[in-house]
Amino acid sequence: MLQAKHLLADKGHEIFSIGPAAPVLEALNLMAQRSVGALLVIDGEVLVGIVSERDYARNIVLKGRSSATTAVNEIMGTGLITVGPDDTVDHCMRLCTNERVRYLPVLEEGRTIGVLSIGDLVKAVISEQTEQIEQLQRYIAG
Repeated sequence: MLQAKHLLADKGHEIFSIGPAAPVLEALNLMAQRSVGALLVIDGEVLVGIVSERDYARNIVLKGRSSATTAVNEIMGTGLITVGPDDTVDHCMRLCTNERVRYLPVLEEGRTIGVLSIGDLVKAVISEQTEQIEQLQRYIAG
């Protein structure tokens, strides 16, 4: 069974983050540069939240606020759902579905070691299912 650590080994442990006091506009620019939909919000070395394009749309655009003068910590999500490196892809998928989140920070001994998106999880499930189908086809044909 695939685990979070296996997905991170394939995709890498690079973490895109921003500080809580940074302006939202800076977060948007970083998301655009990195082609990601969310950034972890890290204060020093402590994970304190996550800010996404959805947070921007709902808390800046729809409320008529300025992304240049609003700090990330004013719109970020703080009720973080996290996983550990040994958590299975199936468990991670269930968390994303049940908790309605798109990103899961991966923590090991309180330290952020990566982040998995729902896209990473779906890709892993499809790959695993494709492999199983191919094995079954070979077994049947063999």
